[in-house]
Amino acid sequence: MPLTAVPSTTTAFSLRHSHAHTYTHSSSLYLHRATPPLRLRALPSATDLSSLDAAPAVAAAATSVAALAAAFSLSDPERRRRQQAEATDGDEKAAVRDYFNSTGFERWRKIYGSSNEVNRVQLDIRVGHAQTVEAALRLLRDAGPLAGTTICDAGCGTGSLSIPLAREGAIVLASDISAAMVTEAQRQAETALSAEPPNSPFQMPKFEVSDLESLNGSFDTVVCLDVLIHYPQEKADDMIAHLASLAKKRLLLSFAPKTLYFDFLKRVGELFPGPSKATRAYLHAERDVEQALRKVGWRIKNRGFISTQFYFAKLVEAVPIGSAA
Repeated sequence: MPLTAVPSTTTAFSLRHSHAHTYTHSSSLYLHRATPPLRLRALPSATDLSSLDAAPAVAAAATSVAALAAAFSLSDPERRRRQQAEATDGDEKAAVRDYFNSTGFERWRKIYGSSNEVNRVQLDIRVGHAQTVEAALRLLRDAGPLAGTTICDAGCGTGSLSIPLAREGAIVLASDISAAMVTEAQRQAETALSAEPPNSPFQMPKFEVSDLESLNGSFDTVVCLDVLIHYPQEKADDMIAHLASLAKKRLLLSFAPKTLYFDFLKRVGELFPGPSKATRAYLHAERDVEQALRKVGWRIKNRGFISTQFYFAKLVEAVPIGSAA
């Protein structure tokens, strides 16, 4: 899991972050070398919003932009954020760690797994996350066989990326800020290994509990999926620089895209905080991520956009500027 994710509940957006209670399944995946066209979705309807765990009056107010503006003022999401910060003495990282070692772990273990104990929106988020993992695997495989490649899965969660990499013979360091997530990832890896044939290239990952800032070492590739949602842009710049310093050849990042449209959806979602809302969520403009990479001598080689009804993510593959790859 990334310095992982779950803050506020958002209505049409989640990067290991939020949940809602409506569902219309559709998905799209763009992954190519040019910036993909952004396919906008219709704004949530009053019917969508009324099924959320929110007061009927607030849901009804969402039927007009003017009413939404009033609701923004009345709900005061920034006040809720201040209260969250005060509960952890202003330490957002501690809030993330606590969440994913407790109620957040149970929720996201189910979402990332195969449990039927998920609602339809959580199932949609599962599909979106799986698409991000598969897109990352395709990018990694494009460079050739993974056997013997050293990879850091920064924010490994329950091992949804680490285990497929290990199955192909990659030498993986799988880290997460949550000890509960790391324990579950290791359990799943051991189960996967036990099912492998004797001549399998499976390499058991090395698992460790660590926040992103404490990671060290040198790897062919560093992958960090759905974690930057926990970092405001100024801290994200530092984190991108740190992750790039660990990578020799490639860096893969996924993040929640910041556009007027997605920012609006996030604000709408903040009107309906779920009972387990724990941390703040940060969207990032692709140009800001690209600028942060260029500051440390890296460039974006490939970029893509993963989208389901309630999950939106940009995925970028970066390489050193001087690289011929």
